[in-house]
Amino acid sequence: MAKTKKKNPQTNFAKTKEGFKKWTAFYRANPHRFANDYLGVKLFLYQKLLLWAMNKYSFFMYIAARGQGKSYIIAIYCVIRAILYPSSNIVLASGTKGQARLIITEKIFALKNNSKNVDREIKEFKTSANECYVVFWNGSKITAVTSGDSARGYRANILIVDEFRLITKETIDQILRPFLNVNRTPPYLQNPKYKHLTEENKEIYISSAWYKNHWIWESFKSYLNGMLSGKDYFVAVLPWQLSVFHNLLSRKRVEQQQTEADFDQMSWDMEYEALFVGENENAYFKLDDIQKCRTLPKPFYPPTLLEWLDNRDKKKKLTNMPKQSGEIRLVGMDVALMGSSKAVKNDTTQFTLMRLLPQGDEYRRDVVYMEKMEGEHSEIQAIRLKQLYYDFEADYVALDTNGNGMSVSDDLMRIIYDRDRDIEYPAWTVINDEMMDDRKIDKNAIPVIYSIKGNNEINHKVATGLRSAFEKRKIRLLINDIEAREEMIEKKGYLKKTTEEQVYLMKPFAQATALTNELVNLVYKVSSGYIKIEEVGTTTKDRYSSVGYANYVATLLEQDLIRANKNDDILSYVLF
Repeated sequence: MAKTKKKNPQTNFAKTKEGFKKWTAFYRANPHRFANDYLGVKLFLYQKLLLWAMNKYSFFMYIAARGQGKSYIIAIYCVIRAILYPSSNIVLASGTKGQARLIITEKIFALKNNSKNVDREIKEFKTSANECYVVFWNGSKITAVTSGDSARGYRANILIVDEFRLITKETIDQILRPFLNVNRTPPYLQNPKYKHLTEENKEIYISSAWYKNHWIWESFKSYLNGMLSGKDYFVAVLPWQLSVFHNLLSRKRVEQQQTEADFDQMSWDMEYEALFVGENENAYFKLDDIQKCRTLPKPFYPPTLLEWLDNRDKKKKLTNMPKQSGEIRLVGMDVALMGSSKAVKNDTTQFTLMRLLPQGDEYRRDVVYMEKMEGEHSEIQAIRLKQLYYDFEADYVALDTNGNGMSVSDDLMRIIYDRDRDIEYPAWTVINDEMMDDRKIDKNAIPVIYSIKGNNEINHKVATGLRSAFEKRKIRLLINDIEAREEMIEKKGYLKKTTEEQVYLMKPFAQATALTNELVNLVYKVSSGYIKIEEVGTTTKDRYSSVGYANYVATLLEQDLIRANKNDDILSYVLF
């Protein structure tokens, strides 16, 4: 009987240890294979390449189109890095803590539930309101932080900034990047012969594209130049075609969006083509001025027909924005009676709801809602205007009464019946134009309408007045729709709502972005001493006109405010 050799525990341990070293080195060099073999995650080729590059380069930037699963890729990389590099500190930052939290609470949590190996690696999973982190048995930690002063003091070996376009350069440089001042110090570095293997900390920036006047454009160019010169930089720009190729995005949906009446080329270029965009070289309105005015976090939401009918008998005001003392409200309207087409993109009616809030001798102008209407009869447009007017508790209407606007103004000057709401609206009349006022049929018509008949002088005043309002920051627009979406995810349970509810919530913010893109694509010329605003190609100026008319009337009302304040001063002096 042959003798069996006894196993040497020390030899077996040494072999296991040596094998462990080799496999660890192999998977560190091939993180995409670790995702497949250990996490059980199937990846597309582009995801494999991104994971490889994230782990290889110290400075990584990924500009992605919609539908590419940025958060999912971030989550996979965080877990891989945490497992393969013990005692790693990984910090996730974003414009709002809610977005960074979602990567942990949804994506990493899903990986934990779907993979027994990941589940075994995790020691603690905390997702309270104040703290959100994952701790691994090997000492690694993934933490979500808000990109603000409250984040000071964190330490990280890997800094990942999601949608970094929503964060200021100062916050990046003064708060987030200092996280990386301490390197990971594994035990092997205590051996002098391994000192050359010191690990560099990593900065990973992921976002969709943005405007060229933003700091990330210069950062993108810097990363690109660093990569092209062979430095420790990597940049990836992946457009929508990749998403469609992998069935992450529907081609039919893409084509449908491209043919919609309110298709916004600049937003498309940024969100789907992954291109940075800038204002027209001859633009009258400057992107930087407009962006500084996008500070309003709260829009006005007109009631839906169902909401209005449900509350009709309750006699309860349906508004999410109560009127303030001394506040005046305007509805600006640019009229079109033809539908738009690919050939003619500037024939849509546009409504603008603007609040005028007194500040001394001036009014701050808050554009809280915009809405378009395409190809409708003048009476239908008049009814919608009156609906918005009374829903908004407005005081005046700034109306283009030239051309097509004459038909709408005639409908406004009579009692009109709203079949949907089963209500009659009173007749209105014009305040500032006797000839227009003479067109009224009802002697009891309410003086509501400021008639605006565009000519060289008026158009000049509308253009210069609106540009001045942006330059002096007297006008405020709603915040960026992507920033608004993150706020809603964090505070309003946005992701749990239906698609229709999500569209309804985001509509005002999307319109503000469309206004921004429209303004920076309008050019101007000087004719007989007057500024004339013009479209280029298929760009439109409907939103510009609607906002410009409202702002023009705001300036007229501001002059009345100045006179009233002066009269009050005189009266106070006389009484004294």
